[in-house]
Amino acid sequence: MYPEAMVKPMKAELITAGFEDLTTPEQVDKAINSKGTVLVVVNSVCGCAAGAARPGVKLAVSGSKNPDKLCTVFAGFDTEAVMEARKHFIPYPPSSPAIALFKDGKLVHFVERHHIEGRSAQMIADHLQMAFNEFC
Repeated sequence: MYPEAMVKPMKAELITAGFEDLTTPEQVDKAINSKGTVLVVVNSVCGCAAGAARPGVKLAVSGSKNPDKLCTVFAGFDTEAVMEARKHFIPYPPSSPAIALFKDGKLVHFVERHHIEGRSAQMIADHLQMAFNEFC
């Protein structure tokens, strides 16, 4: 598990952008199973989270069409919450960072780590905005 002092500023990047920090399995289930659209970001300490995933997600939600609810879990820190979120990501294997879009509790779009690595924040944002336009 990563030290809180290391994780806290990385969590804050999304929390200050309007994301709810889900730290328990119960919070994860309640958020994902809510009516409407829910974006869940699996945050991480890795470089692709810092360079592309977090900035890309923040750019994406600055657009005009967004999910109803924005949430995040942190891999390697909020272990039980992440494990619960990953149950909802099936059939996709565990991945961090990762980005999941749910509609009325059903997974409708998923971005795995290998779709984040090597891409710019703008590319991630553009990809997510296309998904938002389709599902939100």
